[in-house]
Amino acid sequence: MATTPGNRRAGHAVRHAVAAGVAGALVLSGCGLTGAPASTSTASERGGGTPPSDASVITEEQAYERVIAQVLPSIVQINTSGGLGSGIVYDTQGHIVTNAHVVGKSKTFEVTLATGGKPRKADLVSSYPLGDLAVIRVTDRTGLTPATFGDSNRLKVGQMVLAMGNPLGLSGSVTNGIISALGRTVTEPQGEGSPGATITNAIQTSASINPGNSGGALTNLRGEVIGVPTLAAINPDLGGGAAPGIGFAIPSSTAKDVAEQIIRHGKVTNTRRAALGVRVNTVVDSEGRPVGVGVAQVDPGGGAAKAGIKPGDVISSVDGKPTPTAAALSEVLAGLKPGTRTNVEIHHPNGKTATVTVTLGTLSGG
Repeated sequence: MATTPGNRRAGHAVRHAVAAGVAGALVLSGCGLTGAPASTSTASERGGGTPPSDASVITEEQAYERVIAQVLPSIVQINTSGGLGSGIVYDTQGHIVTNAHVVGKSKTFEVTLATGGKPRKADLVSSYPLGDLAVIRVTDRTGLTPATFGDSNRLKVGQMVLAMGNPLGLSGSVTNGIISALGRTVTEPQGEGSPGATITNAIQTSASINPGNSGGALTNLRGEVIGVPTLAAINPDLGGGAAPGIGFAIPSSTAKDVAEQIIRHGKVTNTRRAALGVRVNTVVDSEGRPVGVGVAQVDPGGGAAKAGIKPGDVISSVDGKPTPTAAALSEVLAGLKPGTRTNVEIHHPNGKTATVTVTLGTLSGG
């Protein structure tokens, strides 16, 4: 299975990358249903009691209506020179949180509120491609409605959620679903306007996320933003078509932390993510298969340098987990914390293999 960022660009082409931790999930799609007879049992025969009352349906509808009325005014459409995406009004000072792949290489933008009105000019404050987040700021701050950000650390699988944004340019669209899984690590496809970020602790949701939803809001039924929709899964077995009901969002705790750092310091000063202290590239064998991560550069004074890792070495595993590609290395490191001591298996240019212990540093925000 692969994922694609949910922004919309002219001539949008899907680029593939494996979503770690969910590979193979689509194999189960529809299993157990082929040839199954249609059920004609009543609710009492199924042991489910009586069907839901009109009152309970109305209550759920009212909850949706209340959340949409509360949150949708905080969702904006962001137009760039290359396409469009979504954003969330963060404060009354004009700051808007979105995805790095939405802003791309642009520095100026046009922002339209979900409530309508003329597009407003906005400028980039800072982009954090490694975490696929960015903050822009509109010059006209009148009438802005900041969203309320909830605590994504308290989420539970099965919670009902709404995704709000501008899919396919349809401004102010809302889809519903549940939280399908928590703690996913997913890697974006790398390409023009897409940084190829590795997102940790991603929220998997069944709420539809389509091109243009990126940077919008995933909310709970209390009207709190608990995630930033970023990726939609695609199924390479179906010619790269969308995999219905599998989308991913950056947790609100991460988005809020990054936004606060950018607003305060103009950049991300603490990524809270581990680093080996090397610059790498993927090494392939004679048949083109990835076999490890080649060290092109070692940061002086970093963990790798202190452990004796040198340019030309090939890293084959970290913390006991294989690292056949640079993306795999990023995913392994994403699950570790700065300051952790971990084993790194390396292959020297002379053919010898060694295992060294590295004290991980902190990944730079640049």
